[in-house]
This record gives sequence, C-alpha cells and structure tokens, in this order.
Amino acid sequence: MQQLLTVEQGRILQDERRLLEDLQVTLTRLDAPNADLTLIRNALAQLEELFLMVVVGEFNAGKSAVINALLGDRYLLEGVVPTTNELILIRHTDAVEQPGADTGMATLRLPVPWLREVNLVDTPGTNAIIRQHQEITEHFVPRSDLVLFVTSADRPFSESERAFLQQIRDWGKKIVIVVNKIELLTTEEERGQVLEFVKKNAQELLGVAPAIFSVSARLALEAKQAASAGVSAGRKSAGRQKSSDPALTNHSWRRSQFGALEQYILDALDAGERVRLQLSNPIGIAAALIAQYQQVTGQRQDLLRGDFQALDAIDQQLEAYQSDMRRDFQYQSDRVDNVLFELIERGDRFFDEHLRITRIAELVNSERLRGEFERRVLADTSREIEHHVSELIDWLIDRDYRQWQAVMEFIDRRSLQHTDQIIGQVRGEFDFNRQNLLKSVGRSAQEVVDSYDREAEALKLAQDVQRAIIQTAAVEVGAIGLGAILVVILNTTFLDVTGVLGASALAALGLYVLPYRRQKVKAQLRARIGDLRQRLDAAITHQFESELTASVQRIREAIAPYTRFVRVEREKLETLAVDLRCAEGEWKGLRRSVEELL
Repeated sequence: MQQLLTVEQGRILQDERRLLEDLQVTLTRLDAPNADLTLIRNALAQLEELFLMVVVGEFNAGKSAVINALLGDRYLLEGVVPTTNELILIRHTDAVEQPGADTGMATLRLPVPWLREVNLVDTPGTNAIIRQHQEITEHFVPRSDLVLFVTSADRPFSESERAFLQQIRDWGKKIVIVVNKIELLTTEEERGQVLEFVKKNAQELLGVAPAIFSVSARLALEAKQAASAGVSAGRKSAGRQKSSDPALTNHSWRRSQFGALEQYILDALDAGERVRLQLSNPIGIAAALIAQYQQVTGQRQDLLRGDFQALDAIDQQLEAYQSDMRRDFQYQSDRVDNVLFELIERGDRFFDEHLRITRIAELVNSERLRGEFERRVLADTSREIEHHVSELIDWLIDRDYRQWQAVMEFIDRRSLQHTDQIIGQVRGEFDFNRQNLLKSVGRSAQEVVDSYDREAEALKLAQDVQRAIIQTAAVEVGAIGLGAILVVILNTTFLDVTGVLGASALAALGLYVLPYRRQKVKAQLRARIGDLRQRLDAAITHQFESELTASVQRIREAIAPYTRFVRVEREKLETLAVDLRCAEGEWKGLRRSVEELL
C-alpha cells in the first residue's frame, strides 16, 4: 500500500499506525478482551495490505452469485442452502487454486486482473444456521475497507439484515448496497417500489444515502459466460469485460443492470478513492472502540464512586460506633462509680454512728470495730463491682460482635449491587478483582463472626482488665479473680482508716477530740475511695479504649485490600479516561485529514 501513497497520505498512515499502537496499550490496561485487541492488530496489518472489499448478506441473497458475476465465471458455489461455510479470501494469481481446508479462512487465487489492486472476501450468510458462520462474518467486517451488502429483491431489508447493517454502521464503514435477483420482479413498478423501500430504510438506518444498485447477478454471469464462449479458445477472459464490447451488449446483460455496479467498483473506486477508504478503515475501528471503552470507563468510574460511598459509609459507621460506644460506656462506668458512692454513704453513716462518746467501749476493741466496718461498710462491694465490670465486658464483646455482623452484611449487599453495569462482555480483571475483594472482605468478616467465642473473648478481656487494675493499683496478687483482687485493694485501702479508728479510741475521752477525729476519718475515707474510683476508672477506661481501637483497627485491616483497590483503580481510570479523550481528539483530526484528501 505504501508504494501508492503521496507524502500527505504517508504521514496519515504513520499517524494511524502510532495511534493504533497507543490505543492497543490503553485497551490492554482496561483489560479489553482479546477479540477487541485483535481488531487493532488486524487494522495495523490491513494498513500494509491491498484494498479489502468484503461481501456480506443473508444466505440465499446471492452473495456468491454477485462475486462470480464480478469475476466473470462460476468460481464459487451457489445454491438455495448455505454454501459458503467459511471466509474465502480471493486474491490475484496466475494460476487458479481451489479454497483451502483451513477452518475460518480459505484462500482462492484467480488470474483476474483487477484483483491485483483489490482483495475480495466472501462471507457466510449473516443468518446462517450454523452460528459460527455469522460470528466470523461479524468479526471480519471491521477489517474491511468497503462493504458490499447484498440483499434479495424478493425479501429486501429483513429484520436480521437491518440488525447486521446497524453493526456495520457502528464501525463507520463505506457501504454499498446491492439489491440482487431483480429478475424476480416482473414490472418496473415493482422494481421501483423495492428500490425506494431499500433507499428509505438504508438512509434512516445509516444516516446517509449509500450507493444502491439493483442487479441480476445470474443474468450478468450468463451474459459474461456467453461472451467468453464466443471468443477464441486462446483468448478466454476471466477478467472484466467492457460494456461497449459487442459480446456483452446482449439482452441478458442489459436486463442484469450489472454494468453500473461493475463500473462503480472498477472505475469509480480508483486508486485515490481506495487509498482514502483504506485510510478511513482504522479511523472507524478506533472511533468505535474508543466510544465503547469510554462507556466502559464511565461505568467503572460510576461503580467505583459507589464503592467510595460504601467505604465512606463504613467509616461513618465506625465513627458512629465509637461515639456510641463511648457514650454507652459512660453509663456502664457510672454503675461502678455508684457502687463506690454508696460505699461512701455507708461509711459516713458508720462513722456517725460509732464515733460517739457513748460507743467508747466498742472503739477500744479495734478488731471488733474493723470486723463491723468490713461487714457493714465494705459488705458486697467487691462482688457488686465485679458484677458490673463483667456486665461491661459482656456489653463490649456483644457490641463488637454486632459491629462485625453489620460490616459483613454491608459488604455482602455491596457485592451484589451493580453486577451488570460493566458494558457487554467487557469485564476482565477489573470486575474479577473487585468482586473477589468484596467476597474476600465478606469472608473475613464472616469468619470473625463464625469464630466469635463470646466466653473466650470475655475471659480474655476480663484478664486484661485485671492486669490493668493490678498495674494501676500496684497490687501484687496471684492468678485470682477480679473480685478477689478488688477485696485486696479495698482491704488495703481501708486498713489505715480502721487502724486510725482503733488508735483514736483512747483519745476519745476528750469530748472535743472525737468530733474532729470523726470528720477527719470521713474525709480520709472519701479520699481513699476517690483514689480507688480514679484508679479503677482509669484501668477500665484504658482497657475499653484499647479494645475499641483494636476492634475498629481489625475492621479497617479487613477492608484495606478493597480500599486500596478502589483508590488505585480510580486513579488508573482517571488517567485512562484522559488518554481516551486525547485519542478521540487525535482520531477526529485524522478523520478531517482523510476527508481533505478528496
């Protein structure tokens, strides 16, 4: 092809080759299926080939008959059932070769002069019984520089033909419509109605008025074969015969109306027009692919926006979860404080009752006084505190468990949403990775929920609280329960108080000393309990915050792969969207350059 190009045409060819290679890289990054990448590879290869004309249409419309009439002999089989089982590439050669046996593409080499500049392809019928026939037709059409669309005069523009022609239109191909078998129409009025019907529908479908030819391929071939038989044996022609040749000016040739089609293909499509159409071919392919993948990119970005909203919703849930937990924790913590406040009240009543001159005998007996103090003031304080702390632990475990369930359900719902938003069959690694990550996060959450042993978690947390209390209060104890630890702390706390009571008994003889001592002991008790309350609150709050932070961190770590995927994909898609827009602009510029070649 390059041997036929001008300097300007050569520049356009080089630009097309470069942009096709760039588009191939872009679509590869978008996980385009191999079929679409093959279209680009074929377009690159076609730039090095001769002009390619592809003949398409439904079976029994007469595609093979039209090709035989163009070639001047019955080289291809014709029939009322599908006869073309594969793509047949017809090239020029000095010796006739029969189609090869390779599936999908056969080659027929013929000594027809005009094939030196044009490659011709016969395709299976678009409505062939074997589905593969239609598929290889649809996949080969994008490679063509010119599409010869054959329809039958007795059933023009069927619904399946309209659908197939629309696919061709989307590739931006040059289309010539051939209405074959006009010999079946007996009057000029019928022919005029058929042509008007085809013209109207073609213009509505394609948006432009294509070249339309009504022919009888059968009569044209008969006329050519008759003309060939009339010449000497040594000069039998398989090529084009001029309309003015006496051998072709017979009644069958005129009735066939084939001369106008032949003149258009062999004369109107001169070298310059063929080059222009050939340079237009990759533009149509690129435009169709860019439009398709701009839609793919847009839908993926929409999907990722939903994913970002989902991640934001999870963040908001976690923030609300922490806020709610801290608010509710205050209520749980206040229940422990209430036990200690009640302890203070009991202590005040005890001191008011016993630190009196009338109870001097009891004050002397310090051991009895201490025992009475422990029974009436300390009472079940340790058990009550342990009970409330256990309830707090159970509450924390339950909320953590429920939060994991909420995340799991949210991810499951998200994984089921928008599964059909990726256009057509273009799914690839993006959709595969996204769905797998969602499933992975869901599985992780499910595994946490399924393996959640509340008793074990509660025991572990209780032990953590015990260690925190021991470290805060600097109490040395062995492997005993929380209640026992609190008994040790309380006894240690109140040992000095009861010791002061006992020691002050002798001084109680002075009436002015006892009221002072009572107030001092009360204040000391309040200070001791206040200190205990602060230490206990600090230990429980510290452990609560530690567990809450760890719980939220586990959830964030579980969804981290999904979060990273969404962020990376968004950045990649933003870049690829820009690349596609730039490519669209460059291809539009090339389209204008090709149009200016006229």
